[in-house]
Amino acid sequence: MRTIFLLAIYIILAFLLIPVLLFCYGMKSSQPIISIGKWALRLGQKVLGIHLDVSGKDKIDRKAPYVFMSNHLSLVDGPLLYMLIPQSIRVILKKEVFKIPIIAQAMRQVGFIPVDRKSLKGGKESVDRASRMMKEEGVSFLIFPEGTRSRDGKLQAFKRGGFFLAINSQVSIVPVSIRGTYELMPKGSFFAKRGKIRVIFHPPVSLEGFNLQNLSGLRDRVMRIIGSGLEEPSL
Repeated sequence: MRTIFLLAIYIILAFLLIPVLLFCYGMKSSQPIISIGKWALRLGQKVLGIHLDVSGKDKIDRKAPYVFMSNHLSLVDGPLLYMLIPQSIRVILKKEVFKIPIIAQAMRQVGFIPVDRKSLKGGKESVDRASRMMKEEGVSFLIFPEGTRSRDGKLQAFKRGGFFLAINSQVSIVPVSIRGTYELMPKGSFFAKRGKIRVIFHPPVSLEGFNLQNLSGLRDRVMRIIGSGLEEPSL
């Protein structure tokens, strides 16, 4: 019931967002959309009855660009991290999401990047575009290196795209561990339950000593760090 109520609120907000989109398009600005988006996500957290236990945000330099990398358990993960990360974060999303009316235009205005996950060329083009944005605009990106949500709640193998982005942009990686979202809304579920979510922002991982030739070492290191945050006692 809470999920349906929240969906109705978001549909109304989407239509109210149209004048904001027109204003931002004319002013070539995305900050109002980002601010409204984060406010709407905080509202969603309250409506759904989600309690957060967050640590490590003090390790993040709000003015420095990063590639944030997190494990992926639920549809809740992306909105949750977008709300929590203390920056105007950008995201690479599967292209199908950009078919949603109004919301798609808002995401394009902000600088979200679509990716065709079935095409290697499409994936490379999306990473190259994100890399240019990081170098030219100094923005950060959120990546789920597993590529898709876990079906059993366990950490899956990491894909290389996000690590190419970090190396090409020469920015540090912030590993993030999320626990609890699988129990609240596992893959295949539409309705979110109430509950507690634990989010750990680990210290940034420097790219010093890493390049395309030893990318696998960087990937293994980040995977170990994220995994370490999933081994704590049950919530």
